[in-house]
Amino acid sequence: MGLPIVAIVGRPNVGKSSLLNCMVGRLISIVDPTPGVTRDRVSSPLALGEGDDARYVELVDTGGMGIEDHDNLTAQVEAQIDFGLRSAALILFVVDARDGLMPLERHVAARLRKQDKPVILVANKIDTPNLSTEIGELNALGFGEPMSVSAVAELGITALLERVEKLMRGVAGQAPPEAAMKIAVVGKRNAGKSTFINALAGEQRVIVSETPGTTRDSVDVNLELDGRSVTVIDPAGLRKHQKQNSDSIEFYSRHRALRSIRRADVVLMMMDASVSLSQVDKELAGVIAEEFKPVVLVVNKWDLAAGAATAEDYLDYLAKMLPQIAYAPMSLTKAKEGVNVHETVDLAWQLLGQSRTRLGTGELNTVMHQILTERGPSHKGGTKVPKVLYVSQVATEPPTIVCFVNDVRSFDYRYERYLINRLRETTPFAEVPIRLLFRGRRRADGSYHFPGKGHAPDRDGE
Repeated sequence: MGLPIVAIVGRPNVGKSSLLNCMVGRLISIVDPTPGVTRDRVSSPLALGEGDDARYVELVDTGGMGIEDHDNLTAQVEAQIDFGLRSAALILFVVDARDGLMPLERHVAARLRKQDKPVILVANKIDTPNLSTEIGELNALGFGEPMSVSAVAELGITALLERVEKLMRGVAGQAPPEAAMKIAVVGKRNAGKSTFINALAGEQRVIVSETPGTTRDSVDVNLELDGRSVTVIDPAGLRKHQKQNSDSIEFYSRHRALRSIRRADVVLMMMDASVSLSQVDKELAGVIAEEFKPVVLVVNKWDLAAGAATAEDYLDYLAKMLPQIAYAPMSLTKAKEGVNVHETVDLAWQLLGQSRTRLGTGELNTVMHQILTERGPSHKGGTKVPKVLYVSQVATEPPTIVCFVNDVRSFDYRYERYLINRLRETTPFAEVPIRLLFRGRRRADGSYHFPGKGHAPDRDGE
């Protein structure tokens, strides 16, 4: 059973997203003066109290009530707000104290009274003491004396948290379990990411529209799948750099999308089978490779694929277009119909298992000896005969293997690629990135000997 929900509601631009960020103590929601930035329900666990005695609720940021979305998504935004209100155990009704009582506030208040749930009226943006004397008219909303806060200046937040804790006492739950796997679903705009996540969740968890760029924020959806806790991260879809405006919505949306890759255990890179791969797809593949993240190539809308290409043909096409992640497995899906959605997550579990595998030093050295026997590095003129003294796996996620060698100069990039490809064929790391490091001979004092003046310990800068 999930945590009880505390929903933050109000008209646009009253500081709801800033309040969520301030209460949880980290940047979750995008904050921007443009009305309608928040469309989906953005949430985060919130600790009430401290230490072992802390209890938890789920704090949810909703879209602005009463806004006409310029992408004609008003109905979808309102549906997300309605769901948040119906699910809430407590509602934080946020108003902008500097604007006083606005007509739309009365509309919101009437809507909340129909919910018959406890409501805390929060007068935000009170950055100076004199403003707190000007909020008396807010009493007319019928939710008692408003609590004065400033989310930006972090004023009045402690008192607000104490009020929430008091009202949620006996209802708040235990600390949420750590997700057994975090999945980032990334791709260019309108590839079907949100449809895929809704199919997994079994509900309209994120807004789905044919309008590209519907998801602006990064939304974490916590699910229980086959008895295991999974966090699915739905970031904004990406588009070309040159097509981006300089406004902060685009900047933060892009930043969150790329950060979601770093946060994830496994990445699902979604592509629309009805269109050709683009520069955005290639850029995403590069980021995933640089972060050494296991990735499933999710080809969505497979029934709309142009031509009569087979799955094998399409996999060859992906390997040619995205050589950085050519090792990644492919999943063909129709997210709208729920086809292969859960099977794709099963594949992600397999990749996570590969990425977390650790090989013993003896086994790894036996494998490496066989590979070197088949083909050793080239002996470059003026250097020693290249030798691998021994190898050891020093980390997982990604599997990181250190090769201790007599002269790192003989182990160039091409031979490194060869070793990695052969390791995929001979170890459990067949479909995940492998990090391979080369280090020189170790001296008796524990330091490394690197032949040649000024030679670096690793070519990758480690």
